[in-house]
Order: sequence, then C-alpha cells, then structure tokens
Amino acid sequence: MPFANNLIDTLPRTARNRLLAICEPVELLLDEALSANNTPIRHVYFPTGSIVSITTSSKDTPAFEVGMVGSEGMLGTQIGLGSSNYPLSARVRGSGSAWRVAAAPFAKELLRSTDLQKSLNRYLHVIIIQLTSDARCLRFHQIHQRLARWLLMTQDRTRKNSLNATHALIASLMGVRRVGITKAAGELQRRGIIHYVRGELTILDRRALEAEACSCYALERKTYETMLTSKRPRAGQERKFLP
Repeated sequence: MPFANNLIDTLPRTARNRLLAICEPVELLLDEALSANNTPIRHVYFPTGSIVSITTSSKDTPAFEVGMVGSEGMLGTQIGLGSSNYPLSARVRGSGSAWRVAAAPFAKELLRSTDLQKSLNRYLHVIIIQLTSDARCLRFHQIHQRLARWLLMTQDRTRKNSLNATHALIASLMGVRRVGITKAAGELQRRGIIHYVRGELTILDRRALEAEACSCYALERKTYETMLTSKRPRAGQERKFLP
C-alpha cells in the first residue's frame, strides 16, 4: 500500500496483524458509491491513499457533506455501535488505495479484540467532537475560514498538496453558494496560499492556511492527536499531517 492507515497503525502488533489478515487491498475509484442511506453496510474501509465523503440528503435538499474519511480513520463505525445500517451516504471523493474487510468478519474480530474496540471507541469520540465543531462552524464562522478548514482536513486525510475539486463541488459539499467559494478561493490564491487552475487546487503555504482557518480545525487536530496518535516524531523528523 502506498500509504498507511493511522487507525490501523496505532493498534498493538498482534491486533493489527489479526485485522490485516482479514482485510484485502483495493483501489477506490472517483465517485464510487460505498454505502447508501439506510442500507446495510457490506464492507468496512480503511483508506490509505483515498478520501471518502460522507453526506446527508433528503427528497427536497441536495447532498451535504457532514464528514470525510481518509488515512486517519475508517468507514463503517456503526458496526461498533451494533448497527449495520448507516443513515448517511458515502462516496469516494479522491481515488486511491484502501484496506477493505467484509462487515461480518470485522464485527467478529471486533468482539474478539479489546484493543480494536478501544481504538474504535476513541475514534468515535473524535467523530463526535468533529460533528459538534461542524455545527458551530456552520453557525458562526465565515466562508473563507470554513474553506481553509475544509482544505486542511482534506490534505490531512490524503497527505497530498493537490486535490481535484471544482468550486461548484466544494460549494455543494459545504452547503454554500458557489460565488462565496470562488471569492474566498480567489483571495487565498491572490495571497499565494493556494493555486487553482482547471479544477486542480494546490496548497502552497500550509502554515498560512492554518492561520486562515477557524479555531475548529485546531481543536479537532488536538483531539485527534490526544486520542489516537501513539507515536510522536522525534526531533528533526518531518511532522506528519494528522486530522
């Protein structure tokens, strides 16, 4: 696999090897549907080089992103809560690699492995913090702050500086008007923080982008590092991106 999955990596060796023994490497395709609203989940995914968008929608509203999963976590957390149905939809937003395991073997391994249970519970805690941040961010923060947070979260999960996304797609996922994203992205590009051309957006200055983001991003990052990061980089080592 080209990249590791942090949730798997933080497991003790025995628990990690048992989990990987029931997983298979797969390539996720752009716009591939991985789960549908209120439909029993068939597989659990641990992205390693891909990113998945989790959305909600209704008969009279378009899809709206309520979460994203990349190399920091997994898709299929509801199994840990004793449910096979997912009241949301999941679709691949960035193609790439992942570990995949059928739902039934994963549920069996989860019952067997207390280490896996603890890791999943900590990850669920992180998701809850993210959801509360999302609600606060949507209510109180400006579009340019939310865009900076969204770009940082995407980069953390893909570990790439560039992503393929049009202003229209970003606006749809964030639940705002396209003109707002165009204006905010244009200002970030004018200041040399990002570069955007023909649907490809590249982050040029991550530190400046972090300064533009709202406080929600720093809170989420701190929570993740506290709950799920077991290994810290030594002095002189390059800092890895973490959500």
